[in-house]
Amino acid sequence: MSTTANAEITPAIRRRMIWYGFTIFISSAILLVLEIVAGRLIAPYVGVSIYSWTSIIGVILAGLSLGNWLGGRWADRGGNETGVGIILLLAAIFSFASLLMLTLVAPVLQNSQLDLISASFLYVLTMFFVPAVLLGIITPLLITLALRLDTRIGHIVGRMHALAALGSILGTFITGYWLVQYFGTRMVIIASAICLVVLAIPFLRKIRIVQIVILIVLGVGTVAVTQVRNGFSNPCQWETNYFCLRVVDASSYEYGTAKALILDHLMHGINHKKKPELLISPYVHAMDEIVRIHFSAQEDSHLRYFFAGGGAYTQPRAVNAMYPQAHVTVAELDHRVTDVAQQALYVNTNAMQVIHNDARAVLQTTQDHYDVVVTDAYHDISVPYHMVTQEFAQAVKRKLTPEGLYLINIIDIFPDAKLVKSLVKTLQLEFRYVDVWLEEVPEQVTRITYVISVQNSRPLPEMINSQRGFERRWRRVNDALLAKGTSIQDLPILTDDYVPVERLLAGMLFSSEGL
Repeated sequence: MSTTANAEITPAIRRRMIWYGFTIFISSAILLVLEIVAGRLIAPYVGVSIYSWTSIIGVILAGLSLGNWLGGRWADRGGNETGVGIILLLAAIFSFASLLMLTLVAPVLQNSQLDLISASFLYVLTMFFVPAVLLGIITPLLITLALRLDTRIGHIVGRMHALAALGSILGTFITGYWLVQYFGTRMVIIASAICLVVLAIPFLRKIRIVQIVILIVLGVGTVAVTQVRNGFSNPCQWETNYFCLRVVDASSYEYGTAKALILDHLMHGINHKKKPELLISPYVHAMDEIVRIHFSAQEDSHLRYFFAGGGAYTQPRAVNAMYPQAHVTVAELDHRVTDVAQQALYVNTNAMQVIHNDARAVLQTTQDHYDVVVTDAYHDISVPYHMVTQEFAQAVKRKLTPEGLYLINIIDIFPDAKLVKSLVKTLQLEFRYVDVWLEEVPEQVTRITYVISVQNSRPLPEMINSQRGFERRWRRVNDALLAKGTSIQDLPILTDDYVPVERLLAGMLFSSEGL
């Protein structure tokens, strides 16, 4: 039977089969392009976490499953090539419309009292569920059409599904490694929609000109509305494989001209234009004052600093200004963050050693030792798991001098800060003195930035008053923190094998404080 079927396949049929396979390959790739881009599109509003990616993957798979089912039923009821073309055009239109939906949904969700998980789900549902359904229809419909031309069921089904899988793999890799970084999310969506239109054209050769014109007008109208609604406006000034970056004006009559760096949806640092030593953010100021007290640091101090994460380079810049003899090393994963700091945030890195690599990898391979290690790589809902574990604490301990000081800033809920407590419990296995600092203790449940100081040298005072810059005071809150909420004994020690960050941050993620 296979020989007879092969003999009956004419060159024209073979070309159609190749086009069917190519369409499945490209449409599957585009679906995964949209899935990866979705993470970057919603990052400025809800950040990047396992919960946002769970929403994205779940919604896309749900849409794909529904589309596969609809496509199969339609194929059995007379689906044809014209239908494929119409579906591809609709997928292009709704891909464009996802940008419009973002402008409509974002203001509503940002002003709502929804928790971060619900908001993430609704963003993805409104933007990408329909495109996923439409693209899911294509594969079963084209497989059925192919089987009408070639009766080798196993051969055709296996080949078409293989092409769909290969397309998905291609879409994943080129988007994650290349497209977003070089073209930005919105251009990627526009290009995806154009590709879908190109795929649709050969399938619409039998449709009347008037109908084609109507479809094009509908598509152009959607795009026009999107433009009117600023759907193509990008909240990111720079996009990388890691972050959506913006620099905003943070000037104030209190201190003058300053700029701030926004990574995804979190302000990551504020830099004063003319006074690099002026630390505007209280938690950054707190870390400098703890160093000053611990080392009795003066302007001629030769301290060696290691910063795990550069961000706005606020503190490395301040250290260079306040302690000209200090040696500063910064491990920043994203080279574009460094470029932005240099171009837009008044940062000069000439006096620093900047290493564009993962901070833990740098600490584990360097032969240097440091007086101060600062971890500034946490982004509230996005916490690098490998930098809160006991193994990372051991790596820091090995690279600290005997008098060395390890400083961490981390965002959590108050008063039951489970992640902070687990981190304290973990650090206490390696260090003698683990202190948690706040400028003031909140009177109600809120999200707040904690500063943790860790060392083996000597106890710090209960209260630290600022010696320069803004008049501020920080108090050790270990007792107040550990006395409320979940007992520290009931919380896990964080290790490379077990680090349930999202569960520990659930108090923040499942409340409006997460947004």
